[in-house]
Formats: sequence, structure tokens, C-alpha cells
Amino acid sequence: MKQSFAIETKNLTKRFGSFTALSELNLKIENGVIHGLLGPNGAGKTTVIKILCGLLKLSGGEAYIFGNKVPNRSILPQIGYMPQETALYLELSVHHNLALYGEVYGMSRGRIAEREKELLQFIALEKWRDEPVSNLSGGMKHRVSLACSMIHEPKLLFLDEPTVGVDPELRASFWEYFNALKHKGITIVLTTHYMDEAQHCDRIGLLRQGKLIAEGAPSEITRQTHTTSLEEAFLALSRQGVKA
Repeated sequence: MKQSFAIETKNLTKRFGSFTALSELNLKIENGVIHGLLGPNGAGKTTVIKILCGLLKLSGGEAYIFGNKVPNRSILPQIGYMPQETALYLELSVHHNLALYGEVYGMSRGRIAEREKELLQFIALEKWRDEPVSNLSGGMKHRVSLACSMIHEPKLLFLDEPTVGVDPELRASFWEYFNALKHKGITIVLTTHYMDEAQHCDRIGLLRQGKLIAEGAPSEITRQTHTTSLEEAFLALSRQGVKA
């Protein structure tokens, strides 16, 4: 039987000492969609992703990926994760970083070479292939990090602020690629501070102080809050202190 949800959380809670970073979070993310997590710094967006990737232990509740309870090492090959911070080997070239990530996932040299060619074209860094990552700008490093997260063609892709530091033209091309991935059945969960970007998501979850204050299609949320933009909707919901 086909699993209907790529991700499901039930009362997911995370505490760091006396600080509650996530409070009883309930999410249901379907397969093959782009789901955005929005909110200010400290809202809990990155914490959600790190728990789902098995990088943080949850303090309460449950989380499932493709029906498997998290954490579960067997599902890691199906997951791609691009963190906010650069997770690259700076002394290695762009090529060697991509090759290393491919080898970690057990890919053949031939397939790694094919994927490298595709991804370098996508991130517009073909001519920087043999350059040490340490010589790249911050935006270029971000692009390489994105490519490394996708080298093994995961079924579920977690992107933490994927378009920070990239110019508007490249950001638009990223979204074209994200939509192409979605049409291949790949589920994408991303965080962003750009409210205009959230309009490209199929569904979004608005987080504030570790709580989910709204969830749904962007148009649904603005309609329910009688606002004309997601920024206005977030402000209205924050003032109300209730979930739409």
C-alpha cells in the first residue's frame, strides 16, 4: 500500500534545557509536493528539519518519514539535506566534494560523473569545477552545498534557506528546478525568510515561537486571514495568537 504522507509528526516537541524550541507540532506533508516552513529566526524551522534528519533527538511526540519512525538509519539514503551552514570540505575542489558525497551514498563512478555534469550546469559552476571550495564566494558555496544534497537523487529533499545569497535570476532558476523535481515525485521541504518565495510552495506552515500558527496553501491562509499577502497574514495571526 502506498504511503500517503512523506512526513508526519505527532505532538513533536523539542526542549533545550528550560527552553522549548518546538511545542506539540503536528504536520502532514504529502508525497511529491513543495512544502515551505516560514517564520522568523528562532521560530523552530531548522529544529524541525534536524529532528527529521536524525540530527537532533526529540523531547516528546513522534515523527515519521515514509511511514518509518524517526530516527531510522535505513531511510537516510532516501533523504537529501542542505543545511544553512556550509557542509563542504573547503580544501577540496567542487568536483571532489560532489564525488565524495556520491561515494558516501554508494553511487558508481559513472553515475556520479553524470550527476556532476547535470548539477554543475544547474548551479552554473561548470568553469569552477576544479576550483577549491575555499576560493568561492559565499553564494557559490551555497550552490555547491545544494548540488551535494541532490547528488544521490533523494526522494525527500530538506533545504534550509536554499536561496540565501543567490541573485534573483539564479533564484528563479532554482525554483524552476524545484518544480521539475516535484513533477518527478520528489518531496521538497524548505525553509525561507522570503515571503514572496512561499507563494511557489504547494503548502506552507507558519511557525512562531515553536508553534504552528497556520498551515495550508498560501492562498488559503491569506483568504482565511482576510489579508493580501503572507507577511500580512503572519502578522495578523501573531496578533491573534491562534491557528488558522
